[in-house]
Amino acid sequence: MSESIRVALIGAKGRMGQTILALAKSDPKIEIVAECDLGDSIDGAVSSSNVIIDFSQADSIDDVCRTAEKRRVALVIGTTGHSTAQKKTIAATAKVVPVVLASNFSVGVNVLFALARQTVELLGNDFDVRIVETHHKMKKDAPSGTAKTLAEILKTAGKSGAEIPIESTREGEVVGDHTVFFNGPGEGLELTHRASSREIFARGALRAAEWVVGKSPDLYSMQDVLGL
Repeated sequence: MSESIRVALIGAKGRMGQTILALAKSDPKIEIVAECDLGDSIDGAVSSSNVIIDFSQADSIDDVCRTAEKRRVALVIGTTGHSTAQKKTIAATAKVVPVVLASNFSVGVNVLFALARQTVELLGNDFDVRIVETHHKMKKDAPSGTAKTLAEILKTAGKSGAEIPIESTREGEVVGDHTVFFNGPGEGLELTHRASSREIFARGALRAAEWVVGKSPDLYSMQDVLGL
């Protein structure tokens, strides 16, 4: 794509925001044209951008979506824990501008999503399934957005309608560990992803931002970005 990627970063002072800023400095295709955080007015800041990356907090999504629609800029949403009403707001915005919504921007985690779907389809309902996830003690939501996405994928692919149990732990500085356990008669199978650096999420978010600029209005996932 010849069009430059001009990013308005929302949540710039947070952990993910700082990681994205650091990586963007070494990416010639990406220019951070605005940095906003809690309490900042984002409308004017977004005016020179062609994509917003939002890693602030779920409660800011109404303002972020409203601004994206008004300025007609693409949107990459990295916040999780949205309410039903907020999800409807995101869906409405995706009818006006292209939106990438992902619970996890890691390439490896999105491969895990694809493998989990395939595994439950192959194993069938003779195997019990559960998810165990661990994150750092500062993470507010539990279960994580990634674990919830995994559970929804497994539930849909398994076609049993049963809820998938999730065990969540918050301790230390763990960036993010997710394991899906499949336990059947006389055997078991585990799929695990371990994140050792937040850079994997930041790289994925920047990749999504580059991909979504110029796309037609719609609600996209990281699976779409990666072609999985």
